[in-house]
Amino acid sequence: MYTVEMYQRVRRAHYVEGMSKRKVADVFGIHRQTVKKMLSFSIPPGYRRSQPIHSPKLGGFTGIIDAILADDKLRPKKQRHTAKRILQRLRDEHDFTGGYTIVKDYVREQTLRSQEMFIPLVHPPGHAQADFGEAVVVIAGIEQKAHFFAFSIPQSDAIFVKAYPAETTEAFCDGHNAAFAFFGGVPQSILYDNTKIAVARILGDGKRVRSRTFGELQSHYLFDDRFGRPGKGNDKGKVEGLVGFSRRNFMVPILHFPSYEALNSYLEDCCRKRQGETLRGHEETIGQRLQRDLEAFLPLPAVPYDACAKCPTRVSSLSLVRYKTNDYSVPTTYGHREVLIKAYVDRIEIHCGTECIAKHTRSYAKEDFTFDPLHYLALLERKIKALDQAAPLAGWQLPECFPTLRRSLEGRMGTAGKREYVQVLRLMEVFSLDHAQAAVKQALQLGAISFDAVKHLLLCHIEQKPPRLDLDVYPYLPNAQVRTTQVCTYSSLLNGAEV
Repeated sequence: MYTVEMYQRVRRAHYVEGMSKRKVADVFGIHRQTVKKMLSFSIPPGYRRSQPIHSPKLGGFTGIIDAILADDKLRPKKQRHTAKRILQRLRDEHDFTGGYTIVKDYVREQTLRSQEMFIPLVHPPGHAQADFGEAVVVIAGIEQKAHFFAFSIPQSDAIFVKAYPAETTEAFCDGHNAAFAFFGGVPQSILYDNTKIAVARILGDGKRVRSRTFGELQSHYLFDDRFGRPGKGNDKGKVEGLVGFSRRNFMVPILHFPSYEALNSYLEDCCRKRQGETLRGHEETIGQRLQRDLEAFLPLPAVPYDACAKCPTRVSSLSLVRYKTNDYSVPTTYGHREVLIKAYVDRIEIHCGTECIAKHTRSYAKEDFTFDPLHYLALLERKIKALDQAAPLAGWQLPECFPTLRRSLEGRMGTAGKREYVQVLRLMEVFSLDHAQAAVKQALQLGAISFDAVKHLLLCHIEQKPPRLDLDVYPYLPNAQVRTTQVCTYSSLLNGAEV
């Protein structure tokens, strides 16, 4: 291989200095055909094959190699054939006598041909893409995996991200509510992958059967849906890129927050700050380009979609309903009745007919029990012997005055005192803990140890009236008699008499 400098000297000698090809060959000591080639090219053209490679030993085995490579596409990437492994199989199974180089070259060529090619896309205003991603966070001191809803508007590159404890139907719907509220409008269409939250089934002709909840969400906001090809995340490359961008730029190092509310407040601030950036290839900021999207958006409805998963069920004999392996209590008066569970991201609501009979904080644990002690007090009043072993009351942290009242009631009245104590607790079915606590403290100070006295004092506390207790009901209290002062009373005191 001759250098560019050699080409330059030979070409100058012929074209500038006027030497003949024969003389140039003699002067530089090269073949005349080489001189002819150098005069035809200004730089070394490199080796050029005049005919395609012919591999007679490989010809009868290309079909086998193609079948192996096709089957590999269905296998995990880390367990696919290398060219060396294909060569071993050809020799062991098919008596191949060729060498490694021809197999390697053929495999490389076929692999390059099978690589997918893409078309650059243009994104009109008013359309969006949505997906879920994962990242490790620390919430209230507990390291856990957060699932964040990623929402991208490709035309302007505006984004919205919100984190949840789990990728659920209610999180999917709540993410849409939050994104639409953040941007102040609804996109004309949203592109998704084929998540089961939105797609119940893909038919043979490629049509999607939408899930009931996703259909309700669409009907509420009136946006159109689009779906990528199964297993082709590049069909929605903008939001796929957003998932990685959010994880690298918003969640590194690992975030520590006391709650998901605080975490999502931080993520919303990050999304808002990004609108001030100007990306490569653009002269306007993201926020300025976002205005074109917002002009093409649909208006928000008067109220957001009720972002919850609905599950009909029946109350058990323990006054519990189950949702995703976790049990939640309802008042015992609704035992064995049909109810509807409405599961939100942060809470569980249980409805019977048109009435909401119970609300609980949502639990994302496994096989957890969430009790409201007030739900069981009416039944405990009748089954008072279960008071000490009642699981719903086991973790109920009450002010110290309540156990003191219970000891006093049981010491004076025995089992009947336990029942009166439960009646005192039942006051919190109607009144707040603070009001009940104030009444119990006042009853203990006055020595009026009974349900009637506590209830009377509680009502007086609320109505801001002085209490009027009938002391004849409480014979154990000291009976004080107040009389009008007489002069003779002082004389009797002087004489040492008792008054």
